[in-house]
Amino acid sequence: MNLRTKIVALAVAPLLVALVLVALAVRHQEHDLAQRERALIERSYMAQRRSELRSYVDLAVSNLLPLYESGQDDEATRAEALRRLAALNYGDDGYFFVYDLDGNSLMHSRQPELVGKNLWDMRDSHGRFTIQELIKGAKDNGGGYVEYEWRKPSSAQMAPKLGYVTAMPRWNWMVGTGLYLDDIQSTMDTLDRQMNANVTATLLWIAGIAALCLGTVSAAGLLLNLSEHRTAEAKLRLLARRVVQSQEEERGHLARELHDGTSQTLVSAKLLIESAVEQLDRQNHSPPPALGKALQRLNDSLVEVRRISHRLRPALLDTLGLPAALERLVDEFREEGSVDASMMIGGEAFELQPEVKTALFRLTQEALTNVRKHAQAQRVSIELNFDEEAGVRLEVSDDGTGFDIEAVQLDARRGIGLRNMRERMEAIGGKLVMCSNDGRTSIEAEVPVRNARADSAGAARAAYVGAMG
Repeated sequence: MNLRTKIVALAVAPLLVALVLVALAVRHQEHDLAQRERALIERSYMAQRRSELRSYVDLAVSNLLPLYESGQDDEATRAEALRRLAALNYGDDGYFFVYDLDGNSLMHSRQPELVGKNLWDMRDSHGRFTIQELIKGAKDNGGGYVEYEWRKPSSAQMAPKLGYVTAMPRWNWMVGTGLYLDDIQSTMDTLDRQMNANVTATLLWIAGIAALCLGTVSAAGLLLNLSEHRTAEAKLRLLARRVVQSQEEERGHLARELHDGTSQTLVSAKLLIESAVEQLDRQNHSPPPALGKALQRLNDSLVEVRRISHRLRPALLDTLGLPAALERLVDEFREEGSVDASMMIGGEAFELQPEVKTALFRLTQEALTNVRKHAQAQRVSIELNFDEEAGVRLEVSDDGTGFDIEAVQLDARRGIGLRNMRERMEAIGGKLVMCSNDGRTSIEAEVPVRNARADSAGAARAAYVGAMG
């Protein structure tokens, strides 16, 4: 399991689960609170409305009491009572109505067309007998509340209504008024919208907090990942550098062993054979043909050993420096094949760090090997430039067929030499630029002066360590 997967598994996933559970709990609590608040407001509203209706009816009845208690039951007295009730309208939809206990409409200020009609059998949309329910409510305990449907004067639409009615038995009347309840539904809808907006705002806050937490965790994971990646990359570079150093040390050791050991042994054997041949010549004896062949074989072996020793670690690189070693490398390349090679040195040469000399020499060696194997070139040129301010620059170019740099680098089975070149340059604090197309391929290596000059003691190593951290 990689680092990113661990972060997701150990931090992000539990955090998301926790936030989702919190969001669900908040939404449930908000919904429950909204329902309870709605019920509380509705009960309070209805209680207020009931009290208001009873006050209206008590006020109307108190206005009729002088006439009702006068003992006069003539039509004029009753007509005066109805007139007084008709004048007590309040608001657009507030009015009083009077029915006799048989269901006949006696007074209705908003719907005068109903006066004189018997509405005993009137039903609402729910099938309830409206007038019968009102009369029943008026008879019970001297007054009562009734919910029913009635046309609202201001909108001319049927709307739920809460009425309070009371009976005046001596006149056989039912007096009442009512308040329409559609406004409470509007209030409840507004409350629901507000509660939903609050829930949405709360969920948005939770989502924002979740996004912030996820961003923080992701940023921390990314920083940790980058830090570990940089550390791992630095360790790999240091390991690669040490491997290259070990290779160069081992090559130098083998080169010295071949030069000082095997080569000297072969020279001694050659001298002994030559001495034996001369002795036979002085004694006027013809040397055996095998001695001549052995001597030729020794000469060939000696040349091969010296060639191998030179390729492992050219002595010129340590004694005369990079320019001389490259000139010798170009000469050998020219002698071994049909490709014309040239070498040009620019600027005033200065002593280079051992690691820089080795890296540039191996880069040139690898480039020439690639030219010989793959380029099908007719000419290759090498330019080595020294600059006191910029540093050292090496360019190897040929007129071959070229290659697809990106494809070669992506293919794990190819481009090992190019990757080695790049890694060598990165290890000494330099950079490598490759350009290839049909007819020209160039490899440019640059090392800044602070990393290249040998008189900057430890400059290359310090730059490398500084780059790591």
